[in-house]
Amino acid sequence: MMASGSEIMEESPPRPVQVVEEKMYIAVGKDIKENTSVLIWALRNAGGRKICILHVHEPAQWIRIMGTKFPVSQLEAHHIRAHRESFAIMQQNEFVLVLPDTVVDILHIEMNSIEKGIVKLINQHGIRKLVMGAAADKHYSKKMPKSKKAIHVCEQAPMFCHIWFVCKGQLVHTREGRSEGLSASPNSETGQSRYGRSQSVAELPIDRLKLTSSGPNIRSLSTLSPNDSRGSVDSKEISRSPREASRTSGSSVDMPDVLALIPVSSKEDDQFSSPPIVWQEGHMNDELYYQLEQSIEAETSRREAFDESMRRRKAEKDAIDAIRRAKASENLYAEELRQRKEIEEALARGKEELKQRKQQVSEVTEELRIALEHKSSLESQIANSERMVEDLEQKMFSAVEKLQKNKKERDELQKEHGNALKEAEELRREKAGAAANRLAPEFFSEFSFSEIVEATSNFDQSLKIGEGGYGNIYKGLLRHTQVAIKMLNSKSMQGPSEFQQEVTVLSKLMHPNLVTLIGACPEFFVLVYEYLPNGSLEDRLCCKDNSPPLSWQTRIRIATELCSALVFLHSCNPHSVVHGDLKPANILLDSNYLSKLSDFGICRVLCQNQFSSNNTAPSWITEFPKGTFTYMDPEFLSTGEITPKSDVYSFGIILLRLLTGKPALGIAKEVKYALDKGNLKNLLDPTAGDWPFVQAQQLAHTALRCCEVSRRSRPDLASDVWGLLEQMRVSCGTLPYLIYSEEDCQIPP
Repeated sequence: MMASGSEIMEESPPRPVQVVEEKMYIAVGKDIKENTSVLIWALRNAGGRKICILHVHEPAQWIRIMGTKFPVSQLEAHHIRAHRESFAIMQQNEFVLVLPDTVVDILHIEMNSIEKGIVKLINQHGIRKLVMGAAADKHYSKKMPKSKKAIHVCEQAPMFCHIWFVCKGQLVHTREGRSEGLSASPNSETGQSRYGRSQSVAELPIDRLKLTSSGPNIRSLSTLSPNDSRGSVDSKEISRSPREASRTSGSSVDMPDVLALIPVSSKEDDQFSSPPIVWQEGHMNDELYYQLEQSIEAETSRREAFDESMRRRKAEKDAIDAIRRAKASENLYAEELRQRKEIEEALARGKEELKQRKQQVSEVTEELRIALEHKSSLESQIANSERMVEDLEQKMFSAVEKLQKNKKERDELQKEHGNALKEAEELRREKAGAAANRLAPEFFSEFSFSEIVEATSNFDQSLKIGEGGYGNIYKGLLRHTQVAIKMLNSKSMQGPSEFQQEVTVLSKLMHPNLVTLIGACPEFFVLVYEYLPNGSLEDRLCCKDNSPPLSWQTRIRIATELCSALVFLHSCNPHSVVHGDLKPANILLDSNYLSKLSDFGICRVLCQNQFSSNNTAPSWITEFPKGTFTYMDPEFLSTGEITPKSDVYSFGIILLRLLTGKPALGIAKEVKYALDKGNLKNLLDPTAGDWPFVQAQQLAHTALRCCEVSRRSRPDLASDVWGLLEQMRVSCGTLPYLIYSEEDCQIPP
């Protein structure tokens, strides 16, 4: 090899090239262009060693997503991981494209401290040879390393690692390693020149030169280009697989490999700008020159392609920005057109309003003129009115005197009227008490209010078993007998007249299917009945408190008993009784489900000589019909005339409810429709069991006859209904524990 421009140094005998397996590691930063001088120095002085890149990445604190930067603390883990993986791939591709082929591996780690990351990689991988920058090139100094990173690595790195610190292509410091390894740099104090080492290599024939190498070519470092990509990958070694797949250990080295050992200029402005002059035995190797020239041209083409790609990307981005600005301009133009249209419309409306205002002003002016004309006439009228007011004032004074006199007389009359009412109330109470004492039989008892309070534990709400139009009903123990006590409510529409009516009727009548009135407290209008534990028929039809449903046999028996009670009431002599409020809630059941009719507060006692307009039956006419709407006789609602046939209509509705279990409203039309369509079986209450279809059909027809709108079309209970129901009761065999004789089957007097 050449020691100077044209002189050849003393040749030494040929000897085989020693294969060096140990790797040299080069610490580089995120921008490879800034580390060019370190790479050039390391490639010159590698001495045949494999080159590995060592890189520590500081994780980004801000990540750009969709053109906007976000802090890492506000992003989710999978966003951060995806960003760092994509940057790792970009960083690897950047290293693969711009680094020489002699670089076989890339070690990469992510840490917040670069110097600590370098020390960590040295410990993890047992790195023995390391080249790194001592300081930035602009801070070049031949003294000790000036950067904090270099000082930290020099002090903290393991002693087995031999470290060269380079700045601006010059070795400024060497930290010797204790273990055996690479000798001092050719530029160190050993005194061996770079050309001396190259001479032993050049003395060998080209065709005999063999070297264990990790790459076929060293590309020109002038092709290194800056790249602003950022990113991070996990701490792991990244293999440069696109080139490593074609490498074979111990393969022959092409001529360009030898060029790695030839010194080149350290100037950055013209490094590798032209092929180096290679001499062998005094003449130029044309083939080596050609290959190097081709390599440089390829790198130049690749750089130009890269620049063209970047220009295209910039052009595409500019085009997208231009399209976006055009769209924004279109939107702005459309918005301005819309605003202009709104302003024009508002202006048109303003002109129209102004026109209307002018018209209104002219109209008001005309009205004002007319008003002024009337003003004079009104003034004259006012003068006349004032004179009339004076006359009226005189009359008013005389009227006030008369009014005061009349008011005094009215106060005296009101006082006399109040006294008369008090006397009338006292007389009415005395008369009512006398009537009650006169009508009450021996079995009717009168109780004091203190006994009532004691029996109900002062009307304890836990003893309350029901309530109705009259008032609340309590369960109590009165004179060692369990009773039901009905207390008049102060807010009830009923009062003393209903109390007297119930006492009058129930104290004189006894029937197995009428509730027994034990006594009363006339002072506070309290009624005392026998206690029936199974509640009302309404509760049982609705299965209140999860009570078991009534069987069809029990329902037929209840219908028969109710019919018997109604026939008894209607046939009383000399006064027949119309219940007037017949419904399931007023039918009570004892412990054996024996039914008893109750609540006679609004019943009517009819004399035989009281006849209706058709002179066929006794009746009672009232202007205000009372009762429950869904069970009331339609003719009674329209005319106010109540007869025994009114109870027959209510009885028919109850029969239909026993048969179907459905609510009373509209039930007659529903059953009639089912009979016409032959679907009665589907309408029967399934909770009552299997109804005998023939008996159910007879019961339905009978109930519909009772529900006829015209009274004349309704059947007579005694002659038409009771006998049929009695036969049904006997055939179904209800209440086997009760023995009925022929006398029991007759309606009692």
